[in-house]
Amino acid sequence: MITFQTEQIELPDIDQTKVREWIKKVAASYGKRVGEIAYFFCNDEKILAVNREYLQHDYYTDIITFDYCQGNRLSGDLFISLDTVRSNAELLGNDYYTELHRVIIHGVLHLCGINDKGPGEREKMEAAEDKALSIL
Repeated sequence: MITFQTEQIELPDIDQTKVREWIKKVAASYGKRVGEIAYFFCNDEKILAVNREYLQHDYYTDIITFDYCQGNRLSGDLFISLDTVRSNAELLGNDYYTELHRVIIHGVLHLCGINDKGPGEREKMEAAEDKALSIL
C-alpha cells in the first residue's frame, strides 16, 4: 500500500492512482514488490527537524528515505519537503511537477538499492530517475 500524507502543508495536486501504478512498475523493473510505502509531504522546517532528530544532519534536503524493506518487498517512510522541491525546480529550470515526480521516485530507487553518495553513484541515480520518469 502506498499512502500520501501531509505535515504542515497542503497535499500536492498529483494523480495518486497514476503515481501508485508508476511506483509499482518501477519497483517491478528492479524485481521488487511494493509493501508499505508512506509519503509525508512537508515544509522545509519539518524536514530539517527530521534530519536533525533522526540523522543528526543540520541542513535542508528535498527527501529523506527511511528504509524498512524486507527481501524484495519495498517498505519505507519518505519525507519530501515541497519547499525544497519548488526551490530546486526553479534553480534547475525544471517544471515543479516534473521535479516532484523525480523526488517521489528517487526515494523508491533508494528502497530498490540505488545509492547516490559514493563515487559514480549520483550518475547512476540520475540515469535511473530519468528512466523512471520516461515511463510515467
